[in-house]
Amino acid sequence: MSSYSSNTRRRQSRPQQRSNVPGRRTVSADEKKFLAGTAVNPYPRIVLEKGSDDLSVRALDLICPIGMGQRALVVSSPGSGKTTFLKNICNAVTNGHPDMKVYCVLVDERPEEVTDFTRSVTAKVYSSSMDHSNNNHIKLVDKVIAEAFKEAAAGHDVMILLDSLTRLARVHNTQHRGGGRTMSGGVGAGALEVPRRIFGAARKVEGLGSITIIATILVDTGSAMDTVIFEEFKGTGNMELVLSKELAEKRVFPAIDVSKSGTRRAELLFEPEEYRCLNLLYRGMASTNNVSAMEKLIEMLQKYPGNSELLESLKNISK
Repeated sequence: MSSYSSNTRRRQSRPQQRSNVPGRRTVSADEKKFLAGTAVNPYPRIVLEKGSDDLSVRALDLICPIGMGQRALVVSSPGSGKTTFLKNICNAVTNGHPDMKVYCVLVDERPEEVTDFTRSVTAKVYSSSMDHSNNNHIKLVDKVIAEAFKEAAAGHDVMILLDSLTRLARVHNTQHRGGGRTMSGGVGAGALEVPRRIFGAARKVEGLGSITIIATILVDTGSAMDTVIFEEFKGTGNMELVLSKELAEKRVFPAIDVSKSGTRRAELLFEPEEYRCLNLLYRGMASTNNVSAMEKLIEMLQKYPGNSELLESLKNISK
């Protein structure tokens, strides 16, 4: 009897670690409803040019078109312009697609970078800077994801701009320490489960709304852990925008690596004739090196006031 009571007291005195254990995120009814729906290819296209004439977003519309429900990675080495891209995308969407709910999420960033980002965009910015705890980082992202599921389950279209998926994965890896074996790069087995599920939430669901996630991921940082994180997420998206360190060093912006960037099933986002012209543009850029290709595209973007005029100029090229 006394032995039973002693064991009971020991069990009752154990602290609950629910918030620190990966995979124990509370799943709401909205999340269950949205994820149980039928996922379809991203559609319709989010035309960034509608809200901005910036050359970077016009280039993105052509090279990596974004549909509602897109799961997009912005692959970038330090100094290649990823944060500027996110700012431009954010402002283009809030100006051109006011019905879309936009959330900018900054995780483990420098405080001054948070201030600069907040002052540069019109959307609400959710941030947990580097001086905050890992628990705070996790709670912030969970809050935004829960809100996104609520809106999407109600039939609304949501966009989350996350900077960065790498830092979020690092945070979850730190919280996961002691929870099992460690893989290469110091990444714990199962540590990336929650970040994968968060990124995987992006989709368009028949009869409901959509969640579009555009997340940055870091490469060429010199960290073995960051390399493992990138390899884990590589191929999980349906759009990849790869920024070129070579172009950035040559001060060619937007520094897009045309040969490595693209959107899966992009043909679903354009009219047939538009897509034919787009393929002609792609072929022309593929026939030269990356620097020349991007310089030529920038020249064409400057020549024509809009992308429709640019594509129209290619219509007379033989089929």
